[in-house]
Amino acid sequence: MDVIHEVHVSEPGLVVVDIAAADDETAFAFHAALAAMWAITTVERASRGPGRLGVRLRCHLDLRQPLKP
Repeated sequence: MDVIHEVHVSEPGLVVVDIAAADDETAFAFHAALAAMWAITTVERASRGPGRLGVRLRCHLDLRQPLKP
């Protein structure tokens, strides 16, 4: 995973979310569940570490906006 830059958490309510899952489908399903409630960055692909099980993805979440119904 890349370094978390200060701009990503520069204000209260900004969150960096690292998702680790067994497979792409699970990771993207969780991302979609977050996106259904909050403003979140899009993610096009999950990363796989050499010699590591599962996949990881990172997104940036904005909790300052009201929850979506």
